Amino acid sequence: MTAVRLFSLDEAERTLPLLRRILADLKAEHARWRDALAEYELLAANVRADRGESMDLIQARAAMSEAASRINGFLGELEAIGVLFKGFEEGLVDFYALRDDRLVLLCWKDGEDHISYWHDVDAGFAGRQRIDAAEFSGIVP
Repeated sequence: MTAVRLFSLDEAERTLPLLRRILADLKAEHARWRDALAEYELLAANVRADRGESMDLIQARAAMSEAASRINGFLGELEAIGVLFKGFEEGLVDFYALRDDRLVLLCWKDGEDHISYWHDVDAGFAGRQRIDAAEFSGIVP
C-alpha cells in the first residue's frame, strides 16, 4: 500500500477553506466538461465518414479536452493535499486518520461547516458515524 498522509481532526479542519475553493472550481469545470461532452455527442451523431469532421465537432472535442485537463489539475491539487475525492456532485472528501490505532477516514461533504463524521475505510458514506472530537484530537501524522 502506498504511504498515506494521516490527519488529525484539527489538521483536516484547517484544509477546509482551501478544499471549498478547489471543489467550487472542480464542480464548475465538471459542469463545463459535461456540457462540452453533450455538444460533442450531438455533433458526432451526424458525422459521416466520407465528409470528415466539421469545425464545430473539432471545437467541441477541444473544449471537452481542455475541461478534462483542468479537472485533472484540480484532482492533482486534492491528491497533493493528501485527501480522497469521492464525487463531483456530492463533493465528498475523506481524510485518512487513526482511531484507536486503526486506520479510518474522516468524512466531509461540501456544504458542511465542519468535519463531523468518520467511517471505516471499507464502510463508505453509508457507514458514517458522528465524531467524538476527543477520539481524533491528538493524532499526529
